[in-house]
Amino acid sequence: MLETVWLIPLKDLDDDARAVTLGDVAVMELAAGQEDFVGDPFKMMLMGLEDESRLPYVIEAAGAAVGVFTLQSGAATLAGWPDDDSAWLLRGFLIDHKHQGRGLGALSAAAAAREAQKLTARLGGGQAGVVLSVNEHNPAAKAAYANAGFVETGRYLGGSAGPQWTMYRGFGD
Repeated sequence: MLETVWLIPLKDLDDDARAVTLGDVAVMELAAGQEDFVGDPFKMMLMGLEDESRLPYVIEAAGAAVGVFTLQSGAATLAGWPDDDSAWLLRGFLIDHKHQGRGLGALSAAAAAREAQKLTARLGGGQAGVVLSVNEHNPAAKAAYANAGFVETGRYLGGSAGPQWTMYRGFGD
């Protein structure tokens, strides 16, 4: 049975709720080998709070914080997309290693795409979908994104950890 995930936008929380939620993020851990593909979740959330173009989210399932991601506007070329403004960039996506293997990655990536569509409607940014890059040596992540409706659109050689696949999910897909 698939779980339900909830996306908690950190910038929408009051100071007390944000502090509690960040405390949950601070104890998240990467699985062995994942440090090559994604950074420290706590630091990523703090960077997202500081940057106006980034919207950091905590993923919750069954009442627990299980992962994080950031949606960023105006930065899609960082994932090998041809322009910055036609897609949201999904970055810093991770599921805490204690919660991996339950399908939460695919559920959360799909929820992130739906959230980006709502943001576009609310903010009027004009984006048509969500783009990300995934390292060629991270097949589990690539499979999770594919299960969430993202399709491979090409190869991107700009990743700090080696070649990446650019993946995209359009709104309505």
